Amino acid sequence: MFSENTTKKPGCIEVICGSMFSGKTEELIRRLKRAQFANQKIEVFKPAIDTRYSDSDVVSHDLHKIFSKPIKDCKMMLEVEDDTQVVGVDEAQFFGADLVEVCQTLANKGKRVIIAGLDTDYLGKPFGPMPGLLAIAEDVQKVHAICVKCGNLANHSHRLSRSKKLVVLGEKDVYEPLCRQCYNKARAEEAAASAE
Repeated sequence: MFSENTTKKPGCIEVICGSMFSGKTEELIRRLKRAQFANQKIEVFKPAIDTRYSDSDVVSHDLHKIFSKPIKDCKMMLEVEDDTQVVGVDEAQFFGADLVEVCQTLANKGKRVIIAGLDTDYLGKPFGPMPGLLAIAEDVQKVHAICVKCGNLANHSHRLSRSKKLVVLGEKDVYEPLCRQCYNKARAEEAAASAE
């Protein structure tokens, strides 16, 4: 005879990462809706600063959406109800380093934690808590966009504006997905133009 503790599924962390326009949010929504279809209780969070498509919903670029709770501090995720089975997190790169410990705590409580976020910033450097999340995750899926210059797989989010701020919310008017070669070429051209 099994006790209640031995039949409880162990928690885990799943990370979906990639560049802008690679389908990260779409994949997050797909996994969360499958969990809902299986009658699992879910809670979804996003950073309060992300109001591009909706103040409350997580919305993909092709406008699929799922209800979420916008939060300023990722520690608020620890307030999920005990019977919540799946916790979704979108735009994880905008949360601080505390997100790694928050996700560990939730997974250790038996929750399935599904995280979507940019793995690198516009400079091509690891973004926020993403490297730590990638290191502790049981499952990592890297998704790719298509390079708008040459059609190869893109893994860089090239910023079209000249802003030096780390966080600049935007869509196709501010970012374009580029492969390594096209990204390096664009950055070199920008550096040459700045030197003139």
